[in-house]
Amino acid sequence: MQLKTILNRVEHFKSFVYGNARWLEDAERPTLEIEIEARKNGRAICSGCGRRRPGYDRLPERRFEHVPLWGIAVYFVYAMRRVKCPTCGLIVEQVPWCDGKNQLTTTYRWFLAGWAKRLSCKGVADAFKTTWQNVFRLVEHAVSWGLAHRNLEGVESIGVDEIQYRRGHKYLTLVYQTDENCRRLLWVGKDRTTKTLLRFFRMFGKERSARLRFVCSDMWKPYLKVIGKKAGQAIHVLDRFHIMAKMNKAIDEVRAAESKRLERDGYEPVLKHSRWCLLKREENLTEKQAVKLSELLQYNLQSVRGRLMRDDFQRFWEYRYPACAGKFLDEWCTRAMRSKIEPMKKVAKTLRRHRELILNWFRAEGTISSGIVEGLNNKAKLTMRKAYGFRTPKAIEIALYHQLGALPEPEFTHEFW
Repeated sequence: MQLKTILNRVEHFKSFVYGNARWLEDAERPTLEIEIEARKNGRAICSGCGRRRPGYDRLPERRFEHVPLWGIAVYFVYAMRRVKCPTCGLIVEQVPWCDGKNQLTTTYRWFLAGWAKRLSCKGVADAFKTTWQNVFRLVEHAVSWGLAHRNLEGVESIGVDEIQYRRGHKYLTLVYQTDENCRRLLWVGKDRTTKTLLRFFRMFGKERSARLRFVCSDMWKPYLKVIGKKAGQAIHVLDRFHIMAKMNKAIDEVRAAESKRLERDGYEPVLKHSRWCLLKREENLTEKQAVKLSELLQYNLQSVRGRLMRDDFQRFWEYRYPACAGKFLDEWCTRAMRSKIEPMKKVAKTLRRHRELILNWFRAEGTISSGIVEGLNNKAKLTMRKAYGFRTPKAIEIALYHQLGALPEPEFTHEFW
């Protein structure tokens, strides 16, 4: 089978034919150059208006790098025609294998962008003998094309959360689609302010926002304010993960303060090495931690009482009806306020303040879970870690869209995988 036959099968260009193929002898690695010729009866297409126009003259030959073949660098060689267009003037023709002044064919650019989902940009550049800048530009192009062609219709549930991308409280707000049939990143914004989330809803549009059924977020005030204003009809479910995280943080504060007090008063340091046996759930304890916990339960410590209160609150998530869950929540908050444990009293006040949003967990009947958002957040952190840090928030945004956005790609005759 000849090389022309293979190329015509995988990359057939209308109005163009493949000419001679030759080895490039003085190249640093095995290189193949393939000439492309325009059909004699074919007229050039104006790259400005896209219409067929009469030819004017030819430019010097250009080389377009294509997908490597068996580790052999492949280049298309073609002398571009200029056309005389009554609308656009003298302009270079449009060719089907490339656009603009790119030196890589369109197929090769999408090929490298696809590999950038599996490897870091540096890894792709090393594997295919190109530069990090080239690969990143291709990823940026793929993201721009995908965002312009993606479909945002049919989104019924979203999750809002933030991740820290740099030291010094530098955050990104991430909005995910959490529908059962589609889970993807919808939007990335710098900071976690009211204005940040408002930019998402402006992008999303009033009509789509009015069709949202469920929204999941944590208790960050700017998020609650914007969601209530822009998607008030949706059932707003507070993130279960963050509620339990607040309780764990309160228990840790109690333990740290109590440990210092015991040491100051000359008592036995029973709380030493007890942090994780107090924070972990019983089924996740190691044998050593389980023994330590059983020893602590013999003491009347605020840390132990705080843990027992948290374990008791776990029963809240087992209810099926909002009314019953609300009654339990009210009783638990009353016990917490009488416990004289200040961090737990602070948690109880927070739960009372967001009572209706917490009970939306049961009104949603389990159709939306914060676990989806946390899972996508872990993938987002892995994306940032894979690149060993980005210099700008824009670069992070592009990488996150590329990995988590489930963006569409153009269809090709053949996929080079």
